[in-house]
Amino acid sequence: MSAPSDLPLSSAPLTERQIVELLSTARLRLFAEVGKVIVGQLHVIDEMLIALLSGGHCLITGAPGLAKTLLIKTVADVCHLSFQRIQFTPDLMPSDITGTEILEDSPEGRKLVFSRGPVFANMILADEINRTPPKTQASLLEAMQEHQVTVNGKTMHLPEPFFVLATQNPIEQEGTYPLPEAQLDRFMLNIVIDYLSEDDEVAVVTKTTSGKGEPVLRLFTGEELLAFQQVVRKVPIAEDVARYAVRLSAASRPGREGVPDFVNQWVSWGAGTRASQNLVLGAKTRVLLHNRTHVTVEDIRAMALPVFRHRILVNYKAEAEGVTVEKVIGRLLEHVKA
Repeated sequence: MSAPSDLPLSSAPLTERQIVELLSTARLRLFAEVGKVIVGQLHVIDEMLIALLSGGHCLITGAPGLAKTLLIKTVADVCHLSFQRIQFTPDLMPSDITGTEILEDSPEGRKLVFSRGPVFANMILADEINRTPPKTQASLLEAMQEHQVTVNGKTMHLPEPFFVLATQNPIEQEGTYPLPEAQLDRFMLNIVIDYLSEDDEVAVVTKTTSGKGEPVLRLFTGEELLAFQQVVRKVPIAEDVARYAVRLSAASRPGREGVPDFVNQWVSWGAGTRASQNLVLGAKTRVLLHNRTHVTVEDIRAMALPVFRHRILVNYKAEAEGVTVEKVIGRLLEHVKA
């Protein structure tokens, strides 16, 4: 097998054993390549890789200037995926995303031809997705769930693999349209990008003001990512570990028997079944990335924050008391025993 620094793109299908070997070092290889452009943010890269190998979409939350767009573009380059950036604005229309039919001249006369929108790519960056009205936000729902778009009764499949990585600015909330719960639930993970440490910020300033950076190498192809996703689903999980994931999700739902008091006090809406599925799928991916063979309770717990962060909605009482969704998730992890 080639060294991580000069890994060639595969031309022949990989065997399942080769895929497991690749996945066992994929995390470090991705850190090395993305690190040529992005300084720090290792937990963000880690969670993005888990989502990609699980076949899930990501919601990325962070203040302006934290390189959200650059990070996503760099990961697309490393994974050899076609990339499109869509800037969501209040006047953006659904057809600006999916495409529209236009009149074209031909030898047979004028005819309607479908002009594909930017959604027809492997990786879509939906930048500031909460700045566009619900009608336009909803144009992504079919694409995210079914990997297809329907225009004028015609259904067209999107290229595989297909990922939507949406960004939100948590600071400027005026003139925004919060995502509805149904769309939030389509995102596998909600990844939070925070400010860098002083040393990392010095490294960023030095690197970005001293000339052109080192180009990243392409480590995977889209076909390999699809093969990785199939292997991830074959990772075994014991029933008691899967049951722990389900109990963790169920404990976040207010008004149900056995739910802890703090959930009834602070939570208006809990995590659904898709949360349990994503806990297990993310944990399976994490196992392979850490070169292990089976899922443990600790893998489930490690996925709790990014899986629950956008699915558990705290109420006004919690906000008045300064209780964040992260605090609720922490209490849940303390309350639900394996």
